[in-house]
Amino acid sequence: MGRPFLSARYLVLLSVVVVFETTSVAAQPPAPSPRAGTAAAYQHGIYLVFPFENAGASPRLDWLGEGLEELTIQRLSGAGEQVYSHAGRLVELERYGLPRSSKLSRATMLHIAEDLDADFVVFGRFSVDGTSLTIESRMLKVSPARLLPALRETGKLDSLMDLHSRLVWRMLSAYDRNYSLSLAEFTKRQRPLRLDAFEHYIRGVLASEDDARLRELREAARLEPEWPEPDFALGEAYFMRRDYDSALLWYAKVPRAHDRYVEAFFATGVCRLLLGQPDHAEEVFISLQEALKNNRVSTADLPEILNDLAIARARQGKTAAAQADFRRAADLDPDEDDYAFNLGLLALQTNDAAAAAAYFREAAEREPDNSEDRALLILSLEKAGNITEADQEREAANETFGPNGLPAIHLDAKNETLARLNRVKTELDVTALHAEIESAELPASAAASAASAASAASSDTPATRIRRGRQELSAGHADAAEKEFRAVLADDPSSGAAHRGLAEIDRRQGKLDDAVKELQASLVARDSAVVRTMLARIYLEQKKPDLARAELEKALKLAPNYAEAKQLFDHLQNSKPTEKKPGGGAE
Repeated sequence: MGRPFLSARYLVLLSVVVVFETTSVAAQPPAPSPRAGTAAAYQHGIYLVFPFENAGASPRLDWLGEGLEELTIQRLSGAGEQVYSHAGRLVELERYGLPRSSKLSRATMLHIAEDLDADFVVFGRFSVDGTSLTIESRMLKVSPARLLPALRETGKLDSLMDLHSRLVWRMLSAYDRNYSLSLAEFTKRQRPLRLDAFEHYIRGVLASEDDARLRELREAARLEPEWPEPDFALGEAYFMRRDYDSALLWYAKVPRAHDRYVEAFFATGVCRLLLGQPDHAEEVFISLQEALKNNRVSTADLPEILNDLAIARARQGKTAAAQADFRRAADLDPDEDDYAFNLGLLALQTNDAAAAAAYFREAAEREPDNSEDRALLILSLEKAGNITEADQEREAANETFGPNGLPAIHLDAKNETLARLNRVKTELDVTALHAEIESAELPASAAASAASAASAASSDTPATRIRRGRQELSAGHADAAEKEFRAVLADDPSSGAAHRGLAEIDRRQGKLDDAVKELQASLVARDSAVVRTMLARIYLEQKKPDLARAELEKALKLAPNYAEAKQLFDHLQNSKPTEKKPGGGAE
């Protein structure tokens, strides 16, 4: 089940650098700027970058649209700004049911940025006249909404890298006169890149066919052997092909100082697990946990790591440890059905069918549309001797999924079928790590720490608190998250994002009426298809399908292609209406 807040491995805030030394993580502070006097006055923000439009240039240069997006992300990140990744933008477009090639209006960009709590949207256009390239960049401030004047740079096509670097520096310094870096300092922080290597990399990322993708990415890696982006992308590409041995070779090339290293390291553990090497996988996941803990990151117990560690241990017969890890993962992410599902499989493997049924029922309640959850619930009930209850669940499943909608699952004596059913987490949500890793970069002395804390408190903005609240919530720290959201509402009672955060806390704690009130307050602040879909889900939990349907209709009117709302609406339309007793009460 997807998280209520967009929080995936692709939404890494790229300015965070994590360095692993053996089994510890050492955070490297950014290099101090020579203009220390003005640096304190400059306010950093979070940026969301969209592809640049090809304004009349040859279709042969279409790759440059997303190339300029990626290059802008890298330039901003290299200068110490926080930026959502290219893949993160695609995840958000998918949520809205929009194809990756969609030409978006400024209003749509603004709505997406608001949902991501970004501070700035960057977009633009480019044109080519012979060998001359012109790039135009626009920046949209999210709150209060304000479109800043266009900036342009023109030069030779083969000078793209220098041309674009100057444009991004102008964009930052034009918005805030207190921007601390000179053009020379900004340029020095950027990684020098060959234009041909960059073109191969972007063409590889955009390629729709595996062979073309691998060919382009390998050429980028050959031309720029010290550039980690093609290495990570090749690891991902081979992973998607299920060529885990090749994926391991490329993931291993991602250096410890790179911002994707944590993900690459986690992926090596997943590869080991999928290659049938649970002992090596266990070593990777334990090492990753210890490294994060040694860096004073309290969210080192990420549910994805715990889940895969539990699978590795279960496959080695370490049942008690595996069970503890699965339970901890379920506590940290109570919306996800995979952890309860894996607990059910583990219970079946130990011949505790009654416990397995309880876990699969929990998984089915969390994800009612998952037929596999329901099939294993029925199987467990039958093994536990609860035939009547199993028949009732089968009848209900037939109404939901159709007469042949449940997968056929046949258990073997050695439980090999159960092992194959384990749900391995292949993506690591690292969002919750970043605030804590950044805090680990603060000076160690008490005086410096106190000064930094005072400075941080004075510069806290509502957006900063909202982001911190979401990070705390994704890490399972409901009390800390609530404190952040309520602090925002104390200053701005109409904050839709804060009401939405409190609604999620209430929902997780089973206080559905309170959650409804918070979501309704959020809608007063700003209408949102995402919030209306969340509200519809709660109404369904409260057995109020008519109210849920009304909210989904409004959500789809706002965002006709919003996939989550469409799926939920279709499920509601296909569900059998509750029969009424003669006296008018529902059975």
